[in-house]
Amino acid sequence: MEFQLGVYRRLLGYLGPYWPRAFVAYSSMIIATILNLAVPQIIKAAIDIGLASGEVSALIGASALILGIGVVRALAGYGQRYFGEWLTHRVAYDLRNDYYDKVQRLPFAFHDQTQTGDLMSRATSDIAETERFVGIGMMDLVATLLLLIGVIVAMFLEDSRLAALALIPVPLLVVATIRFGGAIRPKFKSIQEQLAVLSTTMQESLTGIRVVKAFAREPFELNKFDLANDTWFDRRYQVIRMWANNWPFFSFTLSLSIFLLLWFGGPMAMGGVITVGTLFAMISYVLMLNGPVQRLGFLVNLAATAGASAARVFEVIDRPGEIVDSQDGYANDHVRGEVVFDRVSFAYQDGQPILYDITFHTLPGQTIALMGPTGSGKSTITNLLLRFYEVTEGNILIDGVESRDWRLSNLRQHIGIVLQDSFLFSSTIAENIAYGKPDVAREEIISAAQAAHAHDFILGFPDGYDTLVGERGVTLSGGQKQRIAIARALLKDPRILILDDSTSSVDTETEHLIQLALASLMKGRTTFIIAQRLLTLKNADSILVVDHGQIIQRGTHDELLAKGGLYKEIYDLQLKDQEEFAALQVPLETVS
Repeated sequence: MEFQLGVYRRLLGYLGPYWPRAFVAYSSMIIATILNLAVPQIIKAAIDIGLASGEVSALIGASALILGIGVVRALAGYGQRYFGEWLTHRVAYDLRNDYYDKVQRLPFAFHDQTQTGDLMSRATSDIAETERFVGIGMMDLVATLLLLIGVIVAMFLEDSRLAALALIPVPLLVVATIRFGGAIRPKFKSIQEQLAVLSTTMQESLTGIRVVKAFAREPFELNKFDLANDTWFDRRYQVIRMWANNWPFFSFTLSLSIFLLLWFGGPMAMGGVITVGTLFAMISYVLMLNGPVQRLGFLVNLAATAGASAARVFEVIDRPGEIVDSQDGYANDHVRGEVVFDRVSFAYQDGQPILYDITFHTLPGQTIALMGPTGSGKSTITNLLLRFYEVTEGNILIDGVESRDWRLSNLRQHIGIVLQDSFLFSSTIAENIAYGKPDVAREEIISAAQAAHAHDFILGFPDGYDTLVGERGVTLSGGQKQRIAIARALLKDPRILILDDSTSSVDTETEHLIQLALASLMKGRTTFIIAQRLLTLKNADSILVVDHGQIIQRGTHDELLAKGGLYKEIYDLQLKDQEEFAALQVPLETVS
């Protein structure tokens, strides 16, 4: 219960910045509630004075007063509804921004373990359920509770004996409502969790739709989604059944109250113990509870759903970030590009080591090649340099300053990267190239594209640089996407460049063109190249051979060939025959 109340208190905190609007909305609600309580008293006076005594003026006065109350209630209702709806959607706006901001700032380790569909479900469905309650829903709940308290007080002021009799069922109603809310909240949490499973299933299927169609697995995907959907419906059905079992009892308690009033109050009115107006006022008060009590079950339902959904949203917002960044951290606009790994080791949260004792020193402007079998830890080394993850042991220094002491945003400004999986956004080619420098001139975008040998194929599209690339760049080939990604990194003009297997998706001819472009652009820039093809690595200043998370060989291409080992084994498989064949061609050409 403490956790549950904490969630609601936190939601109320989002109303804090907008307290003037909240004050107007809740003041309007209180005024409307008080006016509702006054109406039975006016009708009582009209019956006892106007009808019983025959005073027409009393009836006219009561009618005018009720009309005036109606006008004021209409104005109060406008203030309550307008500002209540405004608060509803403003809180949702702020909550969604906080959630999205936290998701953007959480480290790679979080995203490695979290389904995209689940994150999307929390951002949409869960926040939508929360917003339904936090503004209008909560205000209606407070109004219902105030009306309930006001009716009880008014009934006791009118006649304490009848009030005590009529309100006998009310404690049962309150207990049943609280019990209902406590039982239904975990069920709604389970519904929202299953909705996240549905979102994840759909997101994966749609993202991999080409694979699904290529293997004719549409029936399998439909069955998988249908099973998840069945589970969602079963959980929703449990709530429907619980709701149906409790709703009749809520209505019955009011009928029981009216029965008690007529059974005991009728003879009292006939005997002159109370007036007819008093009996009518008491019945009016009980009937006044009919709508609110029926809404009470709905509002408890709404509150339970919002609490469960808000807890799922706050679960992400409260997630501790593994990357500690300080705005007071070290920053430098001019970086030389010296990189030192000093006995660096790394393990994921499960404790499984990935890197062991990685040590090397890269001078500004040098090109370092990382090669080794798949899964050896090459990409992890560059991920640590970018601080996508924090090192478990050891230190990484950039220009002599530990990477953990750098301001994160400033550090990453100086590092450009082309990932193995080139991701493009659903925007134009020009906007994708300029993603790292959005305010750059078109001429610079074109220069970067020319350097990456992307300019010619871009001009081949009808809209040129304004061509929309579609979701994840689906309208482009793998080589085209890769060259745009390279242009994006080059336009940023970083002092440290990371090419993570950036030529793996291009053909040999395109790879050659890109290598020619990068050869001149990497001058004066510290470059880390990860590649499987040795042709890409031959001219590096130093080659680090990584296997099972350790550097097992290091040196230039010629030095590593002389040493033998893993590098020479890969060379013999990939390049030896090609180079020997090329060497034979030279004498033949000379003779001819």
